[in-house]
Amino acid sequence: MSYLGLDIGTTGCKAAVFNEEGRLLGLTYREYPLLAPEPGWAELDSARVCRDCSDALREASAAAGADPVRAMSISCQGEAFTPVSADGRFLGNAMVSSDARAIGMVDSFSREFGARRLYDLTGHTPHPMFTIFKLLWLRQAQPGVFAGARRMLCFEDLFHQHLGLEPGMSWPLAGRTMLFNVRTHQWEESILQAIDLDPSRLARPVPSGSVVGTIPLATANELGLPADVLVVAGGHDQPMGALGAGVAEPGIAMFASGTVECICPAFDQPRLEEALFRANLCTYDYTLPAMYTTVLFSLTGGNLLRWFRDEWGQPEVAEAARTGADVYALLAGAMAPEPTDLLVLPYFTPSGTPYFDADLPGAILGLRLATTRGEVLRALIEGVAMEMRLNLEVLAESGLAVRQLRAIGGGAKSLTLLQLKADVLNRPITTMAVSEAGCLGAALLACAAHTGAAPRDLLATWVQPGPAVEPDPRRAARYRERFAAYRQLYPAMREAWHRLSGATAP
Repeated sequence: MSYLGLDIGTTGCKAAVFNEEGRLLGLTYREYPLLAPEPGWAELDSARVCRDCSDALREASAAAGADPVRAMSISCQGEAFTPVSADGRFLGNAMVSSDARAIGMVDSFSREFGARRLYDLTGHTPHPMFTIFKLLWLRQAQPGVFAGARRMLCFEDLFHQHLGLEPGMSWPLAGRTMLFNVRTHQWEESILQAIDLDPSRLARPVPSGSVVGTIPLATANELGLPADVLVVAGGHDQPMGALGAGVAEPGIAMFASGTVECICPAFDQPRLEEALFRANLCTYDYTLPAMYTTVLFSLTGGNLLRWFRDEWGQPEVAEAARTGADVYALLAGAMAPEPTDLLVLPYFTPSGTPYFDADLPGAILGLRLATTRGEVLRALIEGVAMEMRLNLEVLAESGLAVRQLRAIGGGAKSLTLLQLKADVLNRPITTMAVSEAGCLGAALLACAAHTGAAPRDLLATWVQPGPAVEPDPRRAARYRERFAAYRQLYPAMREAWHRLSGATAP
């Protein structure tokens, strides 16, 4: 028997099949375009996503061979939803997390409803990425679509419907809508009334690991699946990746290094303290029973390396073209070997936690004529790592200290980058045997539901940590000194930028 994990991301989907012991049998990927019909808009063609997910699922299931797929689950991007008519037609594209068109909805609604009240109910602070504000935009800008949609479905529950099931939305994904009560685990009536949305227009919320239904035989035949394949509730992609990295107790967190840098821990009760509220650190359901999580993230991550490659990485690009070497490995080798005297504020995109600042741009401080290209490159990565350390410090000050990080994602493949981050964060970073942690977490939940095992009991077999990258004491001490200066960088730059741009800092 085998189990399938489907990861529905922003720019593509992955389907992976694992056997009962968690060994990877097959992995497929499909890429789909991110659409930008207007400035600040970011959409996905939901029909295209469903087709590509079906194709990836069909190809991955064929790799199971003599181990037929018995159950599947979904790891899913957050926030994006699709308006669906009563007869199943898609009435519009899905607005993904980075879509900023709802920014004008945030202040007025939060002021009227109460930002702290929203946090106490949903565990999240207001931001235009969340489903609630995208729904408000849709109601105002496209009232015919809002009124005509029988259902507003996120991609996990949308694909359930595509498979022929009554859709269910996992608690972790429901949490990312800002419509879901983090304590009662139900759609929050007071919020739905405030935006004029009946709960029947949303999928039924279900805990991660619970059975949503069985794929109908006709659909199973189309996808090359056997009869009676169970579909199991999965979760938002960050906690699903954390599960796939074996995060199952406080003090351990997933560290995803990709386009966005993200840390995702687990803890055993909702945490809604004032300090976490001020730092925009959310609380929502984790993928294990009676556990919760938060996400610490920088929207500038691996995209900063890509920017450096495109603007100043011509030697490495040329060498990669000539030799077939990985250009990012070459760039990592071109970094200065020691901590720099530069300070980088890594807001080359809008910031993530703790500030949620969409206005302040990035900055590089300390440049001299003697500064080398390799030092600038290292300083950029140092800046992102400093921002993640800032987040970890806020979390620790709230009693949720992280002592060990488990690395997944593209950035986890470079030991050079992992060493730099371990030094800046002054924490060991453990590598993982399977990089597709989101798919693995989903397949693990599917296996647990099918076999009756507790998900925790499968972790020891399914999740195989690799070697840990330990911080170098000398460099860690240097970065501890530099971090004291970094903590002062944002408030100083924010005040200076507002003065220079003619605005008044609030």
